[in-house]
Amino acid sequence: MSTLSLIDLAFFIAETEASPKHVAGLLICKRPAKSTAAFARNLYREFLTFTDVRPPFNRVINFSLSAVPRWLEADAVDLKRHVFYHRLPNRHNDRQALYDFVAKLHEPMLDRTRPLWEVHVIDGLAAGRFALYQKIHHAYADGVTMTRWIAESLPQSPGDRKLNPLWTIQHDGYAGRRKKRTTELMQSVWNNVTGASLRFLGIGRLAAMLLLESVRLTKNAIALPFVSSARTPLTGQVTSGRQFTTAAVSMERVDQIRKRTRSTVNHVALTCLDGALRRYLSDQGVELRRPLTIQMPVNLRQEGEKTTGNKIGIVQVELSTPTDDPYVRLRNIGFSLRNVRTMIDSVVPEAIESYTIITGLVAQIAEMLKLSNTLPPMGNTLVSNVPGPKTHLYIKGARMEEMHPISTLPPSNLLNITLFSYAGDLYFGLIATDELPNLQRLGAYVEEAFTELEHSVRDAHAP
Repeated sequence: MSTLSLIDLAFFIAETEASPKHVAGLLICKRPAKSTAAFARNLYREFLTFTDVRPPFNRVINFSLSAVPRWLEADAVDLKRHVFYHRLPNRHNDRQALYDFVAKLHEPMLDRTRPLWEVHVIDGLAAGRFALYQKIHHAYADGVTMTRWIAESLPQSPGDRKLNPLWTIQHDGYAGRRKKRTTELMQSVWNNVTGASLRFLGIGRLAAMLLLESVRLTKNAIALPFVSSARTPLTGQVTSGRQFTTAAVSMERVDQIRKRTRSTVNHVALTCLDGALRRYLSDQGVELRRPLTIQMPVNLRQEGEKTTGNKIGIVQVELSTPTDDPYVRLRNIGFSLRNVRTMIDSVVPEAIESYTIITGLVAQIAEMLKLSNTLPPMGNTLVSNVPGPKTHLYIKGARMEEMHPISTLPPSNLLNITLFSYAGDLYFGLIATDELPNLQRLGAYVEEAFTELEHSVRDAHAP
């Protein structure tokens, strides 16, 4: 047995039919040369032979009135209830058809009576391609951890044809857990004693920062929650339908801007999103006079730490004040993000975690009471950034050409955007309720905003 962290438990408490709390990845692959049209179906059949399921993929959640929620190991895992095969019909197998199909797969909650994961092999894509859609409950892992697991399961060489399904690998943090249980229990008690003091001091420091921000004695130390820009089509009561789309730019183009302006990938990506979101909202008749506020997950792990589960916090970040100049927008966002990074580094991770839980609880109560259409949201949308493998990965010789993240929707947000870098490209995964109009147009605006930023930077640095 294993107890849940507060963050892991929060994902179960917040989960509803309208707002499932799983994350997923869409992997688009090209069949190896000289392979047959049955490649993907044969891959599915081979998947079903790997019955040695390792933690956490053999764990079910146990809720009891007499004990705290715990993970229990399942007696057996029926792979036919976790691994599925689909074939898209001819003339309905283009990219948009794939995105629509994946959005439908992303809608339902995972069944809590069995381990909380699924793998879907999607066959029949054009030009000899197929896709893998892999989803797991957010309580199993955050995006950084899930990406690491995927990378561990796939080789970097097309000649390596050994199959290592995600659920069969002994992942870091789970090996030897039974033998270490007594030691871990003692360590947990000690951590709780010492961590409580750090958490209390950290929360006090963070509260002081928020107070200074609220009375305008500081600027952009951290954006205040629940005071974002006027209500927009991006926020409201989360409903059950889903739609999905993507955008992509090459990392080579991103790096050219980054080096010229001494910016980070995050600065560049958020500048494009800020411009695209404002253009999209303008289409809906919404002109904002204040900066957009995003919720931004931050990784609370120390460098090199490979713990399991979730170790993230969520803070609010103001983007740029309204401007028609993408280069000015980039500078404004860089200033804001640097100050937020300074704030995060100045308090202990436990304080950020507690802040995340408290603000998330307030938002979740509003969502449960169906008040999200009337009360202000924590932010206009949530944007996260997950670094991925820098080189192409392969599965049975099939080259994985694209990796797209698909996240979950936080309370009162109808849109979630995840940035993901893979093999020389930066992908934007946009998941939204089906009530948000013209999501594909927003994806196109992201790519157009990047081109506009390129031109603006080039003009600003012209000799």
